[in-house]
Amino acid sequence: MTTPFEELAGLDRLIHEPARLSILTALTSCTSADYLFLQRLTGLTGGNLSSHLSKLEEGGLIQIEKRFVDKRPNTQVQITNKGHIAIERHWIQLENLRRDSQEWKP
Repeated sequence: MTTPFEELAGLDRLIHEPARLSILTALTSCTSADYLFLQRLTGLTGGNLSSHLSKLEEGGLIQIEKRFVDKRPNTQVQITNKGHIAIERHWIQLENLRRDSQEWKP
């Protein structure tokens, strides 16, 4: 039988990284968000945000759409269905781990 602490190693590292967890959590609350909004919300630098968004996109958890609005570049980010399922599962897993660790006796 595994302990709650051993189960921590089983968390999805793509999602569990704090910046990506913040991005995905924010995106569950809205249809889509633009790059600057996410940058302000997370406090990440442009380069860091770009890197994390790329990893989430490669994992199929978000979609990125680059377009022009009033002749200015605009990047829109949207969580995918796979992303919704993954972040919901992740939060449930964290809540279960929290509960199990409080009840755990060595």
